Amino acid sequence: MKRKKSPEGGGSWMDTYGDMVTLLLCFFVLLYSISSVDQEKWRAIALAFNPDAEQTTQVGNGNSDKEASTDTTEEITLNDLYEALQKSVKELGIEDETEIEKGNGYTLVSFKDKVFFDGDSSVLKDEGKKVLDEFAKVLSDVSSKVQEVQIVGHTSQGDPNVPNDVRNDRTLSSLRSVEVTIYLQEKNIIDPGKLVSVSYGQFHPVATFKTKQGRAKNRRVEIIITEEDAEAHNLQDYYEEASTTES
Repeated sequence: MKRKKSPEGGGSWMDTYGDMVTLLLCFFVLLYSISSVDQEKWRAIALAFNPDAEQTTQVGNGNSDKEASTDTTEEITLNDLYEALQKSVKELGIEDETEIEKGNGYTLVSFKDKVFFDGDSSVLKDEGKKVLDEFAKVLSDVSSKVQEVQIVGHTSQGDPNVPNDVRNDRTLSSLRSVEVTIYLQEKNIIDPGKLVSVSYGQFHPVATFKTKQGRAKNRRVEIIITEEDAEAHNLQDYYEEASTTES
């Protein structure tokens, strides 16, 4: 049966309208089929067109295989922190200037002598900043499990027979602990409320003042990282426990 032509000789507008509706229907069907596509089939199609595509090809809001595997990875613990710090110290080549002790609910890191500061100075050295950069990277992995990070500044008695000037001694050790604390806080790797700067001046020595080696050992910055819910100790308690662990 022949279609009736319009007086002008063109096709009927109903034909055009019908074609448009049919195309729209096909378009919506296509959209629906894409929204419910099976991920494995989609990967197969994608790989057919691009063999070099990664296997983590995804559609919609689905997570990649890599993300899924991360969710099942064992959480990092403070024991891992201890191991990671030892590895970083070795890579930085400062094993002789650093001591790391692990106790019940805490890790104590002692940076000796001039790792961070020159003599009678509270200005962080560039080499010291590199050490703190590595320390911050390791600490950031366990920051949510940390109760507190104490940064402790110590000085050494210059003359074995004459105590340091009180003002200079206390001010220097305080400024050193504050500088390290500020540097770590500016890294935004841990809640600032967990960072505490403490200074003892020359009054918590770990070696004699009578030798050059002893004075160098006393001049140090210590960082004490305590685990959540760990029992608080004073500095001497940490030293005694560390000494017991070593023996």
